[in-house]
Amino acid sequence: MKLRQKINFSTTFLFLGLFILINFSIYFVFSYLILEGEKEQAAAEAEKIVDGINESLGEIKTDELLRAYVPIDGMIQLVSPERKSLSLVTSPSEKELSSRDVQYFQREVRDKMTYKENTYLFQSIPIIGTEGQIINLQIMKSIQSAVEDLAILRVVLLSVTIIAMIPLLISSRMLSNVITNQITSLIDTMKEIRKKGRFKRIQLESRSKDELYEMGETFNHMIDLLEANFEKQDQFIGNASHELRTPLTVIESYASLMKRRGLQEPEIFHEAIDAIHSEAVRMKDMVEQLLLLAKHNEEWTVEYEPIDLAEHVKQTIKAFESAYHREVHFHQQEIEVIARTDQQKLKQLTYIILDNAKKYSEDAITVEIGYKGEIPFIQIADSGVGIPKEDLNKVFDRFFRVDKARSRKMGGTGLGLSLAKEIADAMNCKLTIDSIEGVGTTVRIELPEGKKSL
Repeated sequence: MKLRQKINFSTTFLFLGLFILINFSIYFVFSYLILEGEKEQAAAEAEKIVDGINESLGEIKTDELLRAYVPIDGMIQLVSPERKSLSLVTSPSEKELSSRDVQYFQREVRDKMTYKENTYLFQSIPIIGTEGQIINLQIMKSIQSAVEDLAILRVVLLSVTIIAMIPLLISSRMLSNVITNQITSLIDTMKEIRKKGRFKRIQLESRSKDELYEMGETFNHMIDLLEANFEKQDQFIGNASHELRTPLTVIESYASLMKRRGLQEPEIFHEAIDAIHSEAVRMKDMVEQLLLLAKHNEEWTVEYEPIDLAEHVKQTIKAFESAYHREVHFHQQEIEVIARTDQQKLKQLTYIILDNAKKYSEDAITVEIGYKGEIPFIQIADSGVGIPKEDLNKVFDRFFRVDKARSRKMGGTGLGLSLAKEIADAMNCKLTIDSIEGVGTTVRIELPEGKKSL
């Protein structure tokens, strides 16, 4: 069963059930009030009649006495223990009650009864007769008008229920359309995406900001993300395949050369081995960086802790100088610089920036730490070839290199700064680059706010 039909049936049956319950409650309450009112009124009248008859019985003729107390629409009679009517008087409209079978009761009886399709309240009250025996004073009062009023009430309530079904069905259909139209549009859009293989968004007409509008807005946002990720992935795969093709081609060429002439010419053998080793190392670095870049920011595990930034950077510089035999100048603006960050990831980030500076400059590298307001920072500057102004906004793109031939020769993959940006974002750091072509490049890492030394 479709959702539209489920909504129609469920809302219709729900409201129909509520209507029936409400109407039944109304009818029950009114029926109870009307009948109880009639019973209480008849009981009060019977008490007055009993008192009057007890006072006057034997002094006034029985028929005349009963005629004085006969109900407007009813009957009054005296019944002996032998089930004989001693006296019977009916109202002009209820003559047929005189043919009713006579019964005698040992105790007081009050009940509702039907006789010849008319409804009456019947009361039988024991009293003492003129001869001292116990006889029944029986009174019958018609409540047919009240019963007919209740029948009219039933018809009215039933009619109201039937009439109310019309707007109920219409509103139920309108409600199902409101709910399912957006869902149907979403389903049609997804089917079209699956069929044609192209991203598409649904049209959002409502501005009520309800859950259905939010669902459509969320779907469109998801499509935006999927489309952006798909484009990035497509570009990434293209770039990665292009970058990996070059070292593989070099390895294949040198392997073929070594296979043909390597055993006869030792210098060619050593040249081929060096080239293959160099390209293999570059491929290994590229694959490692690709794996790191494949991680989403939310998958990075960052452990924040307060650190002495000066001591941390000094240790990083010392390890870098020992590994690459490059001179690094260190400057500290403050006596103490405290930062709250992840030590290992900050070290990795600093290494990437230092390695980049090493590749594109021959002179000493300058590292400076301090505060920018309350924000601790690390600044790494080189006096290398620099970056053209038009390329500054592209340096964080994967596989982008300002001078591809020069970068490849230096062992660059075009992934270092992209990885640095990923790590910085995961650590909530701000990474900025300023560069002048032919003068040098300055990279600043602004860390989460620390405690400024006084």
